Amino acid sequence: MRMRSGYGWLELIVGILLIVLGIWVFADPENALNGLFFAYGITAVIMGVSDIILYVQVERYTGFGPIISLISGTLSVMSGIMLLVYPKAGVIVLTLLLPIWFIAHCISRLAHLPSIRFIAGNRMYVFTLVINIIGLALGFLMLLSPPFTLSTIRHFAGLYLVLVGIDGVVMAASRMGMRR
Repeated sequence: MRMRSGYGWLELIVGILLIVLGIWVFADPENALNGLFFAYGITAVIMGVSDIILYVQVERYTGFGPIISLISGTLSVMSGIMLLVYPKAGVIVLTLLLPIWFIAHCISRLAHLPSIRFIAGNRMYVFTLVINIIGLALGFLMLLSPPFTLSTIRHFAGLYLVLVGIDGVVMAASRMGMRR
């Protein structure tokens, strides 16, 4: 029986939470914006911690870690805490910090694509590459057009959250989530 690493379990939990959040955004769009600030705050903190743990894990196994993961994780945690502490700032966060968070998270994931290819194989590499290119495009689109962000956030964010959640679940099930 193969043992799961701590990273595999964390990635699985984050993936499932992101899928649930994405489905919720699609299923209840009227209440989604109200609860979105709180949910995104929690999600940003969890994903930020996950990025920081990934940085530490990659550094421990390779001797160096992609610093962008540490920066992305820190920005995610800060954004999440701000959403949880100041929910009224949610509109500003959705129009400005959320696109920056999308972009930073995607750059972080793209930074360790070589490690993903080496550990998890070509399918996971291509899947992660495509998902994060979509996320980058969405992040820049939201950053350049704040009214677009507010009018379409639930659709694009819901779809992206489901895709990133699937990416997390698949990565947790891959060789990357296995203990060596």
